Amino acid sequence: MTRQSRLRIGQAAELLGVSVDTLRAWGEDGRLAMQRTKGGQRTVAAADVMQLLAEQRRAPERTPQKIAGHSARNRFEGIVTRIDRDRVAAVVEVMAGPHRLVSMMTAEAVDELGLEVGDPAICLVKATNVMLEVPGR
Repeated sequence: MTRQSRLRIGQAAELLGVSVDTLRAWGEDGRLAMQRTKGGQRTVAAADVMQLLAEQRRAPERTPQKIAGHSARNRFEGIVTRIDRDRVAAVVEVMAGPHRLVSMMTAEAVDELGLEVGDPAICLVKATNVMLEVPGR
């Protein structure tokens, strides 16, 4: 992306893992500069979105959720940033601080976990497998 690249707020919201309403509020309170296209759509500078993503990665980690128990030692709390699925399989991407983790799972597992972009998730890494935990709702 170039410095002049602009994103529609829906695209920016997906990248940041927040709702479009949150971005509108950030625009109103001055946290994120917005411009309108000739057609009236709100856009934000891609560079501003990348800066917010960097700030999210540097933010202190939240207190871990209570989990009954697990054997994995490599646990990464993060946010689901992408879900690509077909009828059988799915690829789930999670941003956990500065780490991007990708998990291959069944489409059925995505449905059972109720995973959506923006959801909190915990990646458990053991050997070459990445598993997900979803905090209690």
